Amino acid sequence: MPSSSIGLLVSKRLASGLVTLLVVSLMVFIGTEILPGDVAELILGQQATPEAVQAIRDELGLDRPAPVRYFEWLANFIQGDLGQSLVSGREISDLVGRRLGNSLMLAGVAAVIAIPLAIGLGLLAALYQDKIADKGITAITLIFVSIPDFLLGYLLLLFCAVKLGWFPALSRVSDSMTFAEQLHAIALPCLTLALVVSAHTMRLTRAAVLSVMNQAYIEMAELKGATRRRIILLHALPNALSPILNIVMLTLAYLVVGVVVVEAVFNYSGMGRMMIDAVSKRDMPLVQACGLIFASVYVLLNLTADILSILTNPRRRRPK
Repeated sequence: MPSSSIGLLVSKRLASGLVTLLVVSLMVFIGTEILPGDVAELILGQQATPEAVQAIRDELGLDRPAPVRYFEWLANFIQGDLGQSLVSGREISDLVGRRLGNSLMLAGVAAVIAIPLAIGLGLLAALYQDKIADKGITAITLIFVSIPDFLLGYLLLLFCAVKLGWFPALSRVSDSMTFAEQLHAIALPCLTLALVVSAHTMRLTRAAVLSVMNQAYIEMAELKGATRRRIILLHALPNALSPILNIVMLTLAYLVVGVVVVEAVFNYSGMGRMMIDAVSKRDMPLVQACGLIFASVYVLLNLTADILSILTNPRRRRPK
């Protein structure tokens, strides 16, 4: 397929990603607007006079039409101005910087554990299809797929932290800690994310490899006497790389968004925990910034997965 056609497909995906982000930003803004309670009253307290409340509303521009405030907020966000926190008065970009780094560290360590484990188990299950190993791996992953993130986190917290004392119950990291100490502190939230994500990824990897095993060239290799291990590693796996790459990128996207619940369970100082605290305090600029950052990362990783699929899978490049 000509490179111009590939470029056109990629451009269409990029355009759809921008439209998706625009729609998500509108949903985030509307979602924060319809939350109950008055920001000005929460800032001043219940004993505040109506005059003081109105003065705060005028200062924050809350009486202006919602469309005006939305487009102003979106324009500032695009320029890198995330605004100020209503609770602390600090720049949101300063608050987000460290917390975002903590969340990315948590998701990154979980990905290093989950992705190789999931792909390895997926290949093993495909190699021993319908045998004891395949059934055992499938049953175990089905259990972890069925357990919600927060419940698995609490179970690990109960047994690994409270009863056995292997890891700390609260995952707190600081600059004074060594990298090994930080890894020990975030072991349980990383394990929670890794177990849930690897279960999904393993099942998708197994399905991707087995779908390739039904092709005619695989039957030809079998007729030539090639072993199943050789067929999977040398014939099926290279041709299944496109869906596997797509699975890996979607896994990374899930990890970044999935930290919200896990951070709340383990009281980890990341973006997810900060967003939950901001919602409880009705710190709307901080909630909006966190929500749009999470959405941007998720859409970007999904867009990357789609583009990689186009570049590595010739069938995705065929005109429809």
